[in-house]
Amino acid sequence: MDQAPGSRQDDAQSGLPVCYRHPDRETGIRCTRCERPICPKCMVSASVGFQCPTCVREGSGTGHAPDASQPRTLAGGAVTADPHLVTKILIGLNLAFFLAQQAVGDTFTDRFDLIGRAIMPILGYGEVQGVAEGQWYRLLTSMFLHGSYIHILSNMLSLWWIGGPLEAALGRARYLALYLVSGLAGSALTYLIAEPNQASLGASGAVLGLFGALVVLVRRQRYDMRPVIALLVITLIVTFGWSGVSWQAHVGGLIAGVVIGIAMIHAPRERRALVQYGTCAVVLALVVVVTLLRTVQLT
Repeated sequence: MDQAPGSRQDDAQSGLPVCYRHPDRETGIRCTRCERPICPKCMVSASVGFQCPTCVREGSGTGHAPDASQPRTLAGGAVTADPHLVTKILIGLNLAFFLAQQAVGDTFTDRFDLIGRAIMPILGYGEVQGVAEGQWYRLLTSMFLHGSYIHILSNMLSLWWIGGPLEAALGRARYLALYLVSGLAGSALTYLIAEPNQASLGASGAVLGLFGALVVLVRRQRYDMRPVIALLVITLIVTFGWSGVSWQAHVGGLIAGVVIGIAMIHAPRERRALVQYGTCAVVLALVVVVTLLRTVQLT
């Protein structure tokens, strides 16, 4: 991303950026429009957050940015009144699916979980097939199913803690694209590597995708990386050390999240949307290719 003059000057002691107009003043605040670091003296209150004096002047018609008065997120998304709305909706969808599982029983789960290739007769419901038989929707629907109360509780708490700050930083559309494509990447890797008759379900792949993007964001903002690294280590220990965990979904989602996160947060300003959504499209195309190749193997 292009940098404004003085936007990346580092202090030798703390590593914090300094105000672009006052190089002797450290600050953790950035203009919501151009992302320049600004000190309290330079902060001008906007509808959401603060803007720098330069953007305020340009927004008043003296510069070349007529939309400067419309704050944007760090990734270029629109700043909204409720920056956590999509996260709330995703949590609501996961809870709705889980309630349906509890109300209907295993027949509901068997229809929508991720399974490669299996034909299982169920009394009164015909046969349940897998992705290899053409039920590609399972790659998506399995992301909203959970196996237990502990399973959904842990995933939804993680989604709230990680997803909230990310949605505020990326904006709704970019955040939703990150969530869905990361989850599909986790499902595709599971379909490719896991045993065909091994069922898988859960939002973990998508949540790990958000976590991967959060790592990129924290590094970009130059916050303390130690808590994030510690959480990542714990997550990997659980992923590979806990029986019954689909490590394929975790790894696939995490890798996709890092790749998309880099594109979302570091895309050049002049072609930001193209790089961001183009990267999502490339990852989604890889999901399709992997799914086709695995299907050919199993049929």
